[in-house]
Amino acid sequence: MLNSIARPVVTHVINPAVRGLARLGVTPDMITLVGAAIATAGAIYFLGRGSLVIGPWVIAASVIADLFDGALARMQGTAGRWGAFLDSSLDRVVDGAIFASLAYWLMTENETGLVVLTLIALVAGQVVSYVKARAEGLGMTCNVGLMERAERLIIVLLACFLEGVGVPYALLVGLVILAVGTSLTVVQRMLHVREQAKADSGPPPAAPAPAPGEG
Repeated sequence: MLNSIARPVVTHVINPAVRGLARLGVTPDMITLVGAAIATAGAIYFLGRGSLVIGPWVIAASVIADLFDGALARMQGTAGRWGAFLDSSLDRVVDGAIFASLAYWLMTENETGLVVLTLIALVAGQVVSYVKARAEGLGMTCNVGLMERAERLIIVLLACFLEGVGVPYALLVGLVILAVGTSLTVVQRMLHVREQAKADSGPPPAAPAPAPGEG
């Protein structure tokens, strides 16, 4: 939801920088790979150690690469299925690193309840993305939901930062919102796909069953 509203505005703002990257010979894939690597390493190193002030800033700065790579691909006329596939796949890696690293640190702090909330948010967030991909693979749309990736990242990074600077219960509140909101988004998307499937009177399109562990 937030992604569709903010992305056009932010893209307009960053276009001058994107043109500079194009002149330097930077490719969208390079931005995607470097951004994902920095975000993943930052999550493991900072969040995994409980560095909740610096970590969110490092991750947030690298996640902005999501905006630059797409804008650069459109500017160069190279936007295509490979770039979209690579971007989406690495998004899942980054999300997994953020929540898994946070869960690891919370486990070392014996915060069992927060670990459970973090894992719920992690699994539900991955399912949110998988449901959309699976629906689109079956020829349906799934652009609905209370909490997409942009909202999830903002909430988890903001909650970590506020906890790091000493705001009481910031991480607890953030993780509750994430666990509940992301789970509701899964339900929203499944119901949305169900309505489309019911309205389709033709035979379902053939699609291979997902491999074990896919998504």
